[in-house]
Amino acid sequence: MRLYAFVANTMKKEFYSNGKLLITGEYLVLDGAKAFALPTKFGQNLIVEKGINQEITWKSYDSDGSLWFEDRILFSEISSEKSTEKPVSVRDTLLEILRKGYLLNPDFIINSDGYSITTTLTFPKNWGLGTSSTLINNVAQWLKIDAFVLLKNSFGGSGYDIACAQNNTPILYHLESGKPIVEKIVFDPQFTKNLYFVYLDKKQNSKTAIASYNKNKNTDLTKAISENDAITYAVLNAKDSPELALALEMHEAKMSDILDMQIIKETLFQDFNGVIKSLGAWGGDFVLVVSEGNPTDYFEQKGYKTILSYKDMIL
Repeated sequence: MRLYAFVANTMKKEFYSNGKLLITGEYLVLDGAKAFALPTKFGQNLIVEKGINQEITWKSYDSDGSLWFEDRILFSEISSEKSTEKPVSVRDTLLEILRKGYLLNPDFIINSDGYSITTTLTFPKNWGLGTSSTLINNVAQWLKIDAFVLLKNSFGGSGYDIACAQNNTPILYHLESGKPIVEKIVFDPQFTKNLYFVYLDKKQNSKTAIASYNKNKNTDLTKAISENDAITYAVLNAKDSPELALALEMHEAKMSDILDMQIIKETLFQDFNGVIKSLGAWGGDFVLVVSEGNPTDYFEQKGYKTILSYKDMIL
């Protein structure tokens, strides 16, 4: 008897997953550190409709309505034992996710004539808010399988992004013996009005970033993880923006030592009056800015056009 039952029908099904931002614990979360993460108001939809010909017709739209990916995938390709060891294209990556999903629940192919699937991002796909994680979580919802297992079997990673995809509140996240532990938390201090997110317009590949971390990290991370956890709790318990800023500066300094990389403020924003913290993969995507005043003019003069307030970005 299969663990999951799957009955195809003619009804349209729609799924949605939240995007994510990792505030503390980047990289170290892979090794058991506690990470503070925030689901975003932006995410991705997936619509499944009945298809034909034992195939999936797939269309993916960016937030501006432009079609950025379109293809046909045969059921026979999904059920094939062949695996794409190093996916090099969007199609390869999608096929690998579907193959891993098939291994967890083959009924979605066995009980169907075909599917027509459409995905739509509500954020520009270059923003790095979780194009892949929202897709994986949506596929897992559709197939009625564990999204954390699907991630582990396909992309890899800590899984904090899957936790954000599934939750509408801030979370504290860590891995315990490889298992995801998700704690919903309250984070709604008055000083969120001093927090902004700025897009650096330099998309980072998370797989490449993780590989770099694994290469540079010390073999014994016990002290680093302990320090990270203390800083994470300092961020969560900060009573005002200066206290938060101090904790974030400590986090940047610690990660700079581990990664052997300069902090982003030193490389790009030395003259900024406030604190800037890298988020997720260092060197790209968004940064978190703590500023007593609105920093929009400063960043626009530097050539950065995407500046979002906390309330505009975070659920």
